[in-house]
Amino acid sequence: MKIAYVSYEVAPFAKVGGLADIAGALPKYLKKIGEDVFVIMPLHKRIKKNYDTKIFEKVVEEYYPITHNFKEPFNVLKSNLPNSDVPIYFIESEVFNTEEVYEDSKLALGSTYFSDAVLTFIREVKNDVEVININDWQTSLIPVYMRHNYISDPTLSKISTVLTIHNLGYQGIFGKDVLDLANLPGYLYNTDALEFFGDINFLKGAILYSDIINTVSKTYAEEIQSPEMGEKLDGVLRIRSDNLYGILNGIDYSENDPKNDDRIFNHIHNYKDKVKNKLKLQEYLNLEKKRDRPVISLISRLYDQKGLDLIFDIMDYVMMLDVNFVVLGTGDKKYEKYFEEIEEKYPGRASANLKFDVDLAQKIYAGSDIFLMPSKYEPCGLGQMFSMRYGTVPVVRYTGGLSDTVVEFDEKTEKGNGFGFFEYESCKLLKAVLKATYYYKMKPEKWEILFNNCMGQNFSMESTASQYRDLYKMALTKKRGAQY
Repeated sequence: MKIAYVSYEVAPFAKVGGLADIAGALPKYLKKIGEDVFVIMPLHKRIKKNYDTKIFEKVVEEYYPITHNFKEPFNVLKSNLPNSDVPIYFIESEVFNTEEVYEDSKLALGSTYFSDAVLTFIREVKNDVEVININDWQTSLIPVYMRHNYISDPTLSKISTVLTIHNLGYQGIFGKDVLDLANLPGYLYNTDALEFFGDINFLKGAILYSDIINTVSKTYAEEIQSPEMGEKLDGVLRIRSDNLYGILNGIDYSENDPKNDDRIFNHIHNYKDKVKNKLKLQEYLNLEKKRDRPVISLISRLYDQKGLDLIFDIMDYVMMLDVNFVVLGTGDKKYEKYFEEIEEKYPGRASANLKFDVDLAQKIYAGSDIFLMPSKYEPCGLGQMFSMRYGTVPVVRYTGGLSDTVVEFDEKTEKGNGFGFFEYESCKLLKAVLKATYYYKMKPEKWEILFNNCMGQNFSMESTASQYRDLYKMALTKKRGAQY
């Protein structure tokens, strides 16, 4: 199959969240299993800062989006995803010359312009594409354009579309005048199309008009069809439930191999190597160096979704357990301020690293004993997969992909790879942390079994890629518009 994989962010070129990790890895694994795939993304300003784009091949110069009302020309540059022969095409335009990948004042223009530019490029240059895999709301107008502006186009009308929802909490909601900007028909402002409580909802459009919809875990695909988790789109998702699937994300095991990863202090082959990383991490972060003191870590965007209010409630109790606490991430200022205060309150025992640092993240995954992920909701989650890959035991709230990847440890059977809780309550999180630290301190032989169970998990991208291939084949069988 000829597949166009379209994403607003792709690692390592521009990364804001987990979407970029998947967009930078999945196409490589699709290529490995024989699919003809390429990636398309905007040429964000930060890419120009971090990469020598002069060495990229220019394949298109001064094209204009076919239907978009903003008639700014664009170029297309070509490179490859690192360590692969998967082509990646960058849409270059002044539209994307913003300091942030998601700059609020330019998001409506950027996402609509990008969607139409992608279709222009495919129609004029890549006209043998069979499937377009779009990702999240920033690319969600692509099937809307195809359904309405390009319904009779001999090239684009034949292409099947797959929408991947990485996080339903972000939908792309704008005033109805965005239809004029995008040059989409005014009749789409109705409840059976893009209208959403008086506004326009891009993601809703993609849910309605894509041939196949998937999200990033089976449990999350079920959860989002409920009023509690559906973010006001549960009714639309139930309408499309026959075409809604869940495929668990994977991680790139070639890029994240504890036996060969030079970003960590010591390669990890066994539990002794794990302990070496832990002692080096304590020293690196100016924490008191104690082998028998568990290191609890949090690597996360610092937003409400991540269950940080629960952590706040129990932090003083947790620190009474004689542990180290390490946080890495950025986000809401109230959370950043809180973790700074924790570091000040517990000198030598807590470390607040309020930044984005991939290398430090790897060191923390490798050097921690316990990894916290008490999310309110979690479509898939990659942190727990990274932590287990490096032998760190996750403590999670059982929701979404966390339910699909973390299994409560059973001392009798010695099966399981972590600890967790269901009700979103701080006392439940505290109980799970107490349980984890109990096994670490009081039953070291069981903890080493837990370490081995984590290291033995397989969340590699091979299985994910194979399931996506099946999804694309399914999309090819769909007749556009048949559901209407």
